[in-house]
This record gives sequence, structure tokens and C-alpha cells, in this order.
Amino acid sequence: MPTSVPTSLSEWLAHCERLHPATIDLTLARVQAVAERLGLRFECPVFTVAGTNGKGSTCAMLEAILLQAGYRVGVYTSPHLVHFEERCRVNGEVVQADALLPHFEAVEQARGGESLTYFEFTTLAILRLLSVSELDAAVLEVGLGGRLDAVNVIDADCAVITSIDLDHMDFLGPDRVSIGREKAGIMRPGRPAVVSDPMPPASVIEHAQAIGADLRRFGHDFNYAGQQGGTGGWQQWSWAGRSKRYNGLAYPALRGANQLLNASGVLAALETLHQRLPVTAQAVRNGLALVELPGRFQIVPGQPTLVLDVAHNPHAVATLAQNLDQMGFYPRTHAVFGAMADKDAAAILRRMAPLVNAWYFTDLPTSRASSASALAGLWRESAGTLGVSAGQTTATCHASPMQALHAALEAADPTDRILVFGSFYTVGGVLEQGVPRLTAKHVG
Repeated sequence: MPTSVPTSLSEWLAHCERLHPATIDLTLARVQAVAERLGLRFECPVFTVAGTNGKGSTCAMLEAILLQAGYRVGVYTSPHLVHFEERCRVNGEVVQADALLPHFEAVEQARGGESLTYFEFTTLAILRLLSVSELDAAVLEVGLGGRLDAVNVIDADCAVITSIDLDHMDFLGPDRVSIGREKAGIMRPGRPAVVSDPMPPASVIEHAQAIGADLRRFGHDFNYAGQQGGTGGWQQWSWAGRSKRYNGLAYPALRGANQLLNASGVLAALETLHQRLPVTAQAVRNGLALVELPGRFQIVPGQPTLVLDVAHNPHAVATLAQNLDQMGFYPRTHAVFGAMADKDAAAILRRMAPLVNAWYFTDLPTSRASSASALAGLWRESAGTLGVSAGQTTATCHASPMQALHAALEAADPTDRILVFGSFYTVGGVLEQGVPRLTAKHVG
């Protein structure tokens, strides 16, 4: 135990930050040892979700449908936007800080001097809380990769892999084949593995075959039909799997071009466990209609239009750009952007350049982030190759996401659009006072 026993969640989190010299140290050995001492196990079916993008949406849709089916569902996701407690939900409610404290104590007692990272320690604490919450189903989101992520200490009854693209390459490998191999590590022999990436690298398929997983691939074992894209909720789509079919489905409440792909993977995952977790067509319809997930192409009512999105790698930003294109005409787009230093900011700026008229680069409250000035410098260096000419696009630097947003509001007309995107810290920095309802200086 620490010298003085922490008595609050903030004290425990500060303690976790001091235990290991590295923020990320991919290995399961330490976590497995502590999990065994904790006697950590789940009695209910477990869905484990990995992927480069789409994990959060997939978890949210699984949760929403299962809740509508009447099940008691526990969810673990990461990172959080504003408050740590957001990482854990039980029966649709964010867990209270006090409820986590005994599980932090249990992990501290069980670790026996093991040097756990912040993520490993907190993951074990949340997993322990979920394991004793009398759940009917658990949905666990992988933090990074899959094979060596702390979440993988739990055997998935159904593994779900969303998209596979280039991100965290320092840890997962230089290409999609290497990254896919890491993500495929959440699969288990003889158990279902759903892959919703339309073109997964061969390493994913090869690993599933090597261990004898029951592989379900998009376009092979399940598919959907319907006009993708747009925000027209009146449009319908249908889905077909190995043994089930759903017709006349409304579009998911989550906006964006890839949500039908994510929803298709969700329905395939539910199909694999339908004998243990029967779900009606009405529960599917209600769950997809009611699902919410802050910060994923979230459009805030008011003037100017405000869009919040945690897209922070080139693959996610390409989807974001597609979604923005489908929103209609806005005279100007103002973009608040902050990112971690290990992200390919040049590729992100290059993809967004045709859509953005004014940049507001922001510092973030973590040493792992690029500074606003560094991002602005990268933008200036790249301006020529990005096709940006002086006078067409502006760039300024700000100390925080909220300060950057206020600067954008000061410059925006009511008919403009403001985009806040990048790191979870960027969007969280705007959401920390609650969902903003802001007004441009020219309104009212």
C-alpha cells in the first residue's frame, strides 16, 4: 500500500500514475499475475472489442441493444472525455467514484509490488467492479492493440474487430499486417470472432484459422443493404447474417458514414451469442435509435453549428471529412485542433485542408501532446503543399481547447460551422462544463 492510504478516487489515480516509469508497457505478464491473485473472472458472456476506429461506437451500440433487451450490462471503455468514472457503466449508468474505491484497494493489495502502469491498474480495478456486479453481459473495449492489452486478460466469448489502420505504430508495428496480428490476439480458440473491417489484413484471417476461432467476416458471413451516408433518419437498411435477418431498420442515432458498418458488426456479434443472450428485433430497433456517444461526430444545436469529434488519426479523419462534406453548405469552417505528439498531424492537416478556413491550434494538459505552436509550425511548413494560400486560411494558437473555441466563436458568423476535433483531451476540454450551447458574437 502507499505510505498513506488514498481515500478518494483522485488520490488513487495519482498513486497509479507514480507506480510505473512508462505510460505504456505492453505485456500481459504483470496483469495476469495480479488478476490471478484477485481471482478475477466473469460469469456472464463477454464481448471484447478491438480496432483502430469504431470501437467506442460498437461498444455503445452493443450496450444500447442489450439494455433494450432487458439485460443488465456492464461496459468498460477508454479513455474518458471529462471524468475518469465515464470509463465504467453498469446498467446504463456511469459508476460512482466511491464504488470504485474498494476495487482500487483490492488491486493494490493483490499486486504485491508488481509495477503496473496507470492503464493496467485502473483496468484491473474496473474489471473487478464489473465482475462482481451480477451482470448478464459485459462489453470491454481494448485500449491499445489487443494481444498485450490489459483487457485481454479476460477471455472473450465473442471478439469483435472493427477497423484496422495505421496508428500507434511504435507499439503495434509498421503496417496493417502487423497491427492486424496484434488486434487478432483477442480471439479465442473455438469462440466467435467478428471482423467488420471490409478488407482485413491477411494476418487477421490467418490467426483466426490457426487457433480455430469461429470467424465471421463482413461481406462473407454478414452484410447490410441500404444507402449509406447522410443524416436522413427516414432511410432504412437491412442486415443479414448466417441465421438471422433484420429488415426495415432505421439508421443508428450515431451520425457518420461508418456507423452502418459498425452496426453490422454489432448485429453479427449478437447473432453469435443469441442462444445465451436472445435479442428481439424490437430491441435492436430501439437500441440503435437511442444509442448515444459523446464526441463521435456530435452535433450541438445552436448557431453557429458546432461539431465535436475525437478523430485523431488519418483513417478517422478521412471519415470525419466525409461526414462534414455531407452536412451541406457553410460559408466558413473554423477548426479547433489539438493532438498527441505521436500522431501523424501532417496527414491530418493535409486531409482537412480543403474543408477548413481558419485553424485554432490548442495546447493540451498532458506532456504527451504536441504544443499549439508546434502544430501551427507544421501547418505553416505544409501550407504550400496543402494548397493553402495566404489570406484564404488563418491559424492561431491557444492555451486550452475552451480558449480556442471562444476565439472561434468570436470570429464566426451564425451561419458558419465550428469543428472541435483531435485528441480526447481536445473534445473533453470543451465538454468539461457540460455540452456547450454557445452563440456567435453576431447572434442576439
